[in-house]
Amino acid sequence: MNTQFNFRLVVRVIGALLLVESIILLLVSLVPIFYNEGDAFYFIVSAIISFIIGIILFGLGHHHADKIGKREGSIIVTFTWIFFSLIGLLPYWLSNSIPSFTNAFFETISGFTTTGASILNNIEELSHGMLFWRSLTHWIGGIGIIVISLAIMPVFSTSGTQLFAAETSGPTKDKIHPKIHGTAKRLVLIYVILTFLETILLRFGGMGWFDAICHSFATIATGGFSTKQSSIAYWDSAYIQYIIILFMILSGINFSLYYFGFKKRFDKILKMKNYVTFYLY
Repeated sequence: MNTQFNFRLVVRVIGALLLVESIILLLVSLVPIFYNEGDAFYFIVSAIISFIIGIILFGLGHHHADKIGKREGSIIVTFTWIFFSLIGLLPYWLSNSIPSFTNAFFETISGFTTTGASILNNIEELSHGMLFWRSLTHWIGGIGIIVISLAIMPVFSTSGTQLFAAETSGPTKDKIHPKIHGTAKRLVLIYVILTFLETILLRFGGMGWFDAICHSFATIATGGFSTKQSSIAYWDSAYIQYIIILFMILSGINFSLYYFGFKKRFDKILKMKNYVTFYLY
């Protein structure tokens, strides 16, 4: 048994994940550009910082395709969320949307952990870009950046099992695909489909596209960030409330059950019935 901790491999993987965050931040910068707001600069600066740190860590890390053990997986997941939150707070802090570094860190880590707690007293003062980023941190945290990365970066497929196990909660013994990145891709697809469906239904209920997308991000992640100070009470619509309740329940179910149901693998569903958990907030 290899008891040596592979520090350089851990550094390389964290660096790669920070490169993913830089791409996400760069894409978010398109939102303030679309709404003719001046916050795009802060997202671009944050993306550049994330890219530089990511490149440095990626270059310092081990370049061999070594296996990631349980210890490495746990360390990667833990420090990825810390680094992601430290980078993710920069748009709030640099733009003075949240002047306090501590408060900006709290808001960001609350988003990524899908906690939903907030230090903001007037949410509607934030620009569209900041509100979108705030909701997106929920969405990213809900599925887990590790799972997303495994889905889009097959380079981790040979050593991603421990990352997947460290990131995901609940039963993971019944993989829905022989390869771990195949499992990750299917989980992300289910996550995206649920988000898309809720967005459409909220739009039909009277929400604008922006609010519908942001609330879908928060709902599917079972977090709770809203774009309005009074949350969904702003729309005074029972329809919207029931849609959000429905998707909170759907999002709290183990996603493997959806896949097995689609494949008519009801034997798998029956085996997992004792593990189905609903998260109602």
